[in-house]
Amino acid sequence: MAAKGAKARAAARKQRDKWKSKRWFTIRAPRQPWQFKVIGETLGETPEHLMGRIYETTQNEVDGDFSKMHVKLRFRVVDTRGEDALTEYIGHALQSDYIRRQIRRHRGKVDDVVDCVTSDGYYLRVKPVVVAANRIKSSQKSQMRKLMRDTLLQFTARSTWLEVQASILSGALETTLVDAIKAIQPTRTVMIRKVQLIQSGVVAEDGPTLDEIHEEEKRANAEQAAKKAAALEKAMAGEEDENSSEDEEESADDADDSEDEAEADESSDDSDDSAEEEQDLSSLKVAELKELLKAAGKPVGGKKAELIARLSE
Repeated sequence: MAAKGAKARAAARKQRDKWKSKRWFTIRAPRQPWQFKVIGETLGETPEHLMGRIYETTQNEVDGDFSKMHVKLRFRVVDTRGEDALTEYIGHALQSDYIRRQIRRHRGKVDDVVDCVTSDGYYLRVKPVVVAANRIKSSQKSQMRKLMRDTLLQFTARSTWLEVQASILSGALETTLVDAIKAIQPTRTVMIRKVQLIQSGVVAEDGPTLDEIHEEEKRANAEQAAKKAAALEKAMAGEEDENSSEDEEESADDADDSEDEAEADESSDDSDDSAEEEQDLSSLKVAELKELLKAAGKPVGGKKAELIARLSE
């Protein structure tokens, strides 16, 4: 038993730690229309392990549009280059709580599933939903579904996948559907609640390459670092100026304090001298005090304290 336990522990030590063998990969959005924008990071042992991995993020994180925080974009990894994982856009979905807030009691709802093919061969599935202010009859629902289906099929047939994608994410396609069905029933809102890319078509090669994007990112990082260094240098210079001004103020305060101390010393010396003079005068007799007053040209009348006070003036 002891030997078996030792062998098991030795085998466990020889096992490779899978987490240590993993490394970080940068997830980039498609070349068009996002120009390989960085949308996240993921862990993987080898580039082959990333192939087909699905990454979800909100449209707000990708486009910066805060009104689209309820839209979840889905990307699939289709290629890896170095530390970069390149993706393709495979559709979007609205968050379920957002859809529930739109659909209330006594409101009519019409939903459908439409399979479309774009002009460049992309096969996708679109799921629109219409919410009306009032209940809708069954005959009206059928007509609205037919109008929505025809509008979607015609629009996708004459548009590329990038054009369809831009129209969906911007809300232009929803506005087109509203115009198509408003003659039958006034609608409260029309939502493309989900889009799924079933099969890819012709991939557009327009736009900057990944190497060009890397060079642009390096240049932007260098400019940002230079700005930070300049701001830091300016802040340090401002602190030095403040310190020097504070030192000057402190020196001026010290000089003022020394002057005040000197004046105080002088005044204290004067007071000491006057006290000594008063003490000397008090030891004299009245006749002697009067003689001093006569010599100074001052009146000689009064008591001894008055004479002393008159001599001290």
